[in-house]
Amino acid sequence: MSTTSLLIPTPDGKADAFAAFPDDGERHPGVLMYADAFGIRPVLREMAEELAGHGYYVLVPNYFYRHGPAPLTGLPEYIGGEERPALIARLMPWIEGHTTEQILRDADAYLRFLTAQPEVGAGPVAVTGYCFGGLLAVRTAVAHPGQVAAVAGFHAPVGADGPESLRRLTAQVHFGHAETDLTPEALGELNQALDAAGVEYTSEIYPGTVHGFTMSDTDAFDASALQHHWDRLLPLLDRALTGNG
Repeated sequence: MSTTSLLIPTPDGKADAFAAFPDDGERHPGVLMYADAFGIRPVLREMAEELAGHGYYVLVPNYFYRHGPAPLTGLPEYIGGEERPALIARLMPWIEGHTTEQILRDADAYLRFLTAQPEVGAGPVAVTGYCFGGLLAVRTAVAHPGQVAAVAGFHAPVGADGPESLRRLTAQVHFGHAETDLTPEALGELNQALDAAGVEYTSEIYPGTVHGFTMSDTDAFDASALQHHWDRLLPLLDRALTGNG
């Protein structure tokens, strides 16, 4: 396994990033991974490395690069319930100020950079994201229908742009929702939009989970839900990017 730190040129500067990929000298399908709002840190590096171990080149950009390189806040090693509100309060101005125009300009730059890497093979890519990063993943997939073949979002506000946005998806989809984030009624409405898009998808509430369940450095972490996330994500990527499954 190879890992590296990178700088991605964008119209607004250079975004620092982390990449993980097999060190076998071969070219592999590309995956753009958007972190949760807490950003690039050891747990995200571990998740990127885990995914890369299955045969993918995984690029994780710091999408808050306009405010400086990651990590942007004084993150503790473990984000407990008592620290979370203060951390979110510091991040919220960046989240609210991260405009759709910035997101789409960045997505263009990230995908251009990803597909230009010598370790990345020709063909479509996938986009996955966590928390706020899941919304960025959906916006990226909607804006690049010919390039993004799969999109996944976990404990993410994937429906924040409304059903019309979801209906424009062409990628294969998996959405894994926290039980505390989405009611069954809201899930039904979201899935109706995916039905209207005519895409292959799974979209489900992971039972007993709270927001942030994939992140092992938080008290929201649920080990069985993280495994379920891999059980959904890996076959999705295999079908969409390698033609298997």
